[in-house]
Amino acid sequence: MFEYMGDRISKAIKNIRGLGRITEDNINDAMKEIRLALLEADVNYNVVKEFVASVKEKALGMDVTNSLKPDEVFIKIVKDELVLLLGGDYTPLNTTDKFVVLMLCGLQGSGKTTTAGKLANILRKKYNRKPLLVACDIYRPAAIDQLKQIGSSLNIPVYTEDVKDALAISKNAITYAKENNLDYVIIDTAGRLQIDDALMQELKNIEDNITINETLLVIDAMMGQDAINVITGFNDTLKLTGCILTKMDGDTKGGVALSLRHLTNVPIKFVGDSEKMDGLSEFYPERMAERILDMGDILSIAEKVEGIISEDEAKEQAKKMQKGTFDLEDFLTSLKQIRKLGPLENILKMLPQARSMGLNNINIDPKDMAHIEAIILSMTPYERRHPEVLKATRKQRIAKGSGRSVEEVNRLLKQFEMMRDMMKNISNGKMKMPF
Repeated sequence: MFEYMGDRISKAIKNIRGLGRITEDNINDAMKEIRLALLEADVNYNVVKEFVASVKEKALGMDVTNSLKPDEVFIKIVKDELVLLLGGDYTPLNTTDKFVVLMLCGLQGSGKTTTAGKLANILRKKYNRKPLLVACDIYRPAAIDQLKQIGSSLNIPVYTEDVKDALAISKNAITYAKENNLDYVIIDTAGRLQIDDALMQELKNIEDNITINETLLVIDAMMGQDAINVITGFNDTLKLTGCILTKMDGDTKGGVALSLRHLTNVPIKFVGDSEKMDGLSEFYPERMAERILDMGDILSIAEKVEGIISEDEAKEQAKKMQKGTFDLEDFLTSLKQIRKLGPLENILKMLPQARSMGLNNINIDPKDMAHIEAIILSMTPYERRHPEVLKATRKQRIAKGSGRSVEEVNRLLKQFEMMRDMMKNISNGKMKMPF
């Protein structure tokens, strides 16, 4: 998402590089390019108009000091305005109350049921909560079965009843949760192909008769500007506390994310970025703005790593890299940890200058990593700790044992040596990262 728009904006900013100062004449072309990029990304016309006017006004009113260049000043203004457009401050989900009831609503096909499972997964893993999924889509039996399957795969309980009364099911589910020491109730409600009175009345009945702490609207980001009408329709009847944008990993321009908060005042709390059960991310406006501008998202990478690699392990590996004693045993451990992070290309996209370095178009075949693991596992523990002993006969044995060629074994060893030397130089300050 945002790649084409981000590239256009970055290109416009680069055109200011080398100029002595910011004037109306030399930023007009840049503003025209940014305006077109936002419109082509399906950002609302009035939002684009206000954004461009605000950036231009602030750019012309800012003095460029000797320590800053015009393009640096301009990119800061654009970033700050993007952050404001995306919602400003981060709006967290309620995870502090001892007992929380959350209701998910949305149109049919928005990914609501899958999102319920992803949300429960985050609450359990990151916030140590004990969630209960509640099947209140009483009109579509497949939705109840789907929620049961999701709950079973995550080992999270699912509450169902064979009655056609969403309010009664919700009330009984809350009682069940309290009796079974579950502290976060997620109600998956029925969706419709369009907003109608019956749908709204059913949701309003639940809201009026139960203490709902969070009401989140699940929106398909591929809807484009129609999403604004959907949000407005739900928000007029319900007390929405936020929304979740799904399918942000699909063929979407991302314009709805830039229009939504400004036009509806409903904060984005999560975005769905893959079909897997860990494919839901908390929405941070500043981080998203930095990703649009190809500045990377190091904090999100750190959060992903934090849940998989312990601080002690990370410190130990850093020491080994610094001393140059990082061996293939350590490399194997790192590979296994990296695989837990999900597709490696998704991590590479979060690095600063990822698009300019072409990292956003890299596709890494999981089989390649499996082949590397097979080669290392075919070595003895001594060989992994002392790869310098690997001569021709040992390499032939390893190739045969792993089902790979001697050429692949040699290539792995060469790449490992290069990586080890590079990491040692970076750790010792002898080499700077290329961003």
